[in-house]
Amino acid sequence: MSINKSFNKSFIFVCIALGLGTLSSASNAALTIVEPGKTGNAQVQWGNAGGLSEARNIMYSNPNTSSYNSTTSPSYSSNNFATNSTSYYDSLPISTGSRGVIVLDVETGKPLYQKNADVARPIASITKIMTAMVVLDAGLDMREEIKLDPEDFVGPKRASSRLKSGDRMNRAELLLMALMKSENPAAKSLARNYPGGYDAFMRAMNAKARSLGMTSAFFGDPTGLDKRNVASPVDLAKMVQAAGQYEVIRRFSTTKNYDFYVANYSAGNRTYPANNTSKLVRSGTYPIGISKTGFINEAGQCVVMETRVNNKPAIIVILGADNSNTRWNDAETILTNLASRRTI
Repeated sequence: MSINKSFNKSFIFVCIALGLGTLSSASNAALTIVEPGKTGNAQVQWGNAGGLSEARNIMYSNPNTSSYNSTTSPSYSSNNFATNSTSYYDSLPISTGSRGVIVLDVETGKPLYQKNADVARPIASITKIMTAMVVLDAGLDMREEIKLDPEDFVGPKRASSRLKSGDRMNRAELLLMALMKSENPAAKSLARNYPGGYDAFMRAMNAKARSLGMTSAFFGDPTGLDKRNVASPVDLAKMVQAAGQYEVIRRFSTTKNYDFYVANYSAGNRTYPANNTSKLVRSGTYPIGISKTGFINEAGQCVVMETRVNNKPAIIVILGADNSNTRWNDAETILTNLASRRTI
């Protein structure tokens, strides 16, 4: 479900049905993005009272409460994926051009297609899914305004950005911008404003990877510009499956487009219209529950996604494509074969 912000409306709601924790199923908790006030920044209110306790329940709501996934989804386990379970799909008799690929039947844990699935390689902005999980795990106030500093634009390599030093947005907007538009300064500022600072954030990213059983993964920065950020397709399938437990990641990473209103006291306020980096999300052709693209020269073109084909969940990881066409051709080959070869 995408979030489309229109400035001729007073607010929008992304309703999330909850029956978890201290909230009753009648609590009507919702993520509310309110139109800009005097500072030009949207406000995010969690649930009826806007409290962090309700925020946590939304952040950790089970995917089966989502409009995307209406059936029960298994809890994440860091155990190795099963190889002898009965699959809802046949194995896929396909050929892919990308260097590292895995297609996972989520309900059984069975890999349906693998290509260099245990080989760690650079993952570029796929990193930002881990960044988002660490931000949400901290339970921080998503309404807190954050100002981008010059250091947020410094990284291991140059990357284009439409953001500017001095831009002000709240934490939720920065997270949406990092997941949907893959803005690197947004991810960097989220790490910098983590309890204990940037170094603590990086330790938390690598600790999270270890806790998920991502045995060959390493994170050197929160953006993916660092070529030391590496993981195998198997590692990333575990990460995507874990990220599916975060309703915010599901919704933000699949937002098609959003008009950000950015406050900047020195450069002036402005509107920043942004589109999702995934052509499959933008097209709406496939039901996609989580999505993230990535590219640096060392990584090639990458994408991870969670999808449903014939109402059955699958995770797709594609790394190291030589060009964008190869990445998307591989993705659509996998999706069409999943649809045609489901086991009856």
